[in-house]
Amino acid sequence: MKNKTAPIGIFDSGIGGLTVAKAVMKALPNEDIIYFGDTARVPYGIKSEETVRRYALEITDFLLKKGVKMILIACNTVSASAKGEIIAKAGKVPVLDVITAGARAAFDQSGHKQIGVIGTLATVHSRAYVSAINEINGGAEVIQKACPMLVPLAEEGWIENEVARQTLQEYLKEFEEYDLDALILGCTHYPLFKEIIPQILHSQRTVVIDSAESIAETSSGKLQELNLLNKGGGKFDCYVSDRPQRFQELAERFLGRKLQDVSVINLS
Repeated sequence: MKNKTAPIGIFDSGIGGLTVAKAVMKALPNEDIIYFGDTARVPYGIKSEETVRRYALEITDFLLKKGVKMILIACNTVSASAKGEIIAKAGKVPVLDVITAGARAAFDQSGHKQIGVIGTLATVHSRAYVSAINEINGGAEVIQKACPMLVPLAEEGWIENEVARQTLQEYLKEFEEYDLDALILGCTHYPLFKEIIPQILHSQRTVVIDSAESIAETSSGKLQELNLLNKGGGKFDCYVSDRPQRFQELAERFLGRKLQDVSVINLS
């Protein structure tokens, strides 16, 4: 059994997973967190599944050596391609992923029947959200839309300006003929736009599902179930595989707080 004071490990191909880290900090302020961003090999979406699995297992090994008590896959591409292998490698260490958390959250509201998903091209083409949703409710209708331009807008900090609004309007046109029960933000960058998305959606009753918040809530419940909640901590350590200065700059924007240090680790 892991020590309660052991950290939670969170990883992503880059900086998008920091929205997950931020949500975990809010839900579990007493937990120590180790975050790894694979900035040398981002983006994962254009890599083969075999390559993504290899990268993900290398990162998993790194986090396990750090003694984490839980691993959060804060990358939709990894969640779609390598979740099973990560669970097997982690052994008794629980593993949670953003796709499963987001899909479940879509039904926690009221058993939704018509669900929209926006994500990157790789996530949409993988149909991982469709599979996860159908496992929960085979009768649900899932409408997907790839929104690749949202990632560079988020990283540029163009969140609420006219360019962002017009881009979202163009993408969300896909859902105008539907009366969605829920819209899942299927990319960890997308929660940065969650304040303006409801203003643009055709259906005002649509519940916007933030997978970062969903996995944070699931993490809290799982740690409580395992009696692993920490009562005093809150340390946040960041590791990347390249470009620590750029990562720190973007991370501070994503997190809304200063970082003391970002360490570079070569996994290959």
